[in-house]
Amino acid sequence: KKKLSNLKKIVVSTKKSGKKILIFGNGGSAAIASHFSVDLTKNAKIRCTNYNESNLITCFSNDFGYEHWVEMAINYFGDKGDVLIIISSSGKSKNMINACFAARKKKFSKIITLTGHSVNNPVKKLGDINLWVNTKAYNYIENIHQFWLLSLVDLVSGKTNYLSK
Repeated sequence: KKKLSNLKKIVVSTKKSGKKILIFGNGGSAAIASHFSVDLTKNAKIRCTNYNESNLITCFSNDFGYEHWVEMAINYFGDKGDVLIIISSSGKSKNMINACFAARKKKFSKIITLTGHSVNNPVKKLGDINLWVNTKAYNYIENIHQFWLLSLVDLVSGKTNYLSK
């Protein structure tokens, strides 16, 4: 609960500073990133982007290698002071590791990681705030990641009931 509260502060300060959040994942984690990005933007009015367009992914992967496509998206679309959220169940995805290095180089204000598997995984070691799930079961990890991120949207927006306007 304390980490989600800290994330809320980071997300709110990102909005106040006029910066944005960039979020990335592979596979099911990419779907979670898209869902969170849309909900945070729509419900909490905080700019959050993901780059799950197949043409962008295949272009950057073809030209720079799959392990560098997220890094290149950060180089093209990221700005100093932005926040990076990385979702990697294993914490070993090379494209996510390279993304963290790219965000540091661009002077992002924070790197937030959501991982599972080993407590000492490479992605987790690169984050400022790390949410880790103690299991190797991918579906369990991804469900917990989605729960945490969507709970964060509700914490930031102050809404738990969207039926009332």
